[in-house]
Amino acid sequence: MIRYLVALLGLLLAACSTPQSEFGVYQQSDGTIGVHAPKTAKETEAQEAALVECRKQGKRTVTILESRKTVNDRFPITYIYLCR
Repeated sequence: MIRYLVALLGLLLAACSTPQSEFGVYQQSDGTIGVHAPKTAKETEAQEAALVECRKQGKRTVTILESRKTVNDRFPITYIYLCR
């Protein structure tokens, strides 16, 4: 019974987060990672998207360098992260 409750809780939490496919993640020429975040996304979700990209490079953590608003309706905020 407890396993079902834990599984249900996990599904509910996953349903509340923004899917990774909704983020525009890219590596910049200076080595930083840019993340275009959709309107509904939280900063922590953008950080997770950047962390996935950093792990592809063998890095373990990300540090936010800046966030800025854009004029793009689909991605109103861009975050810049440094892989470490």
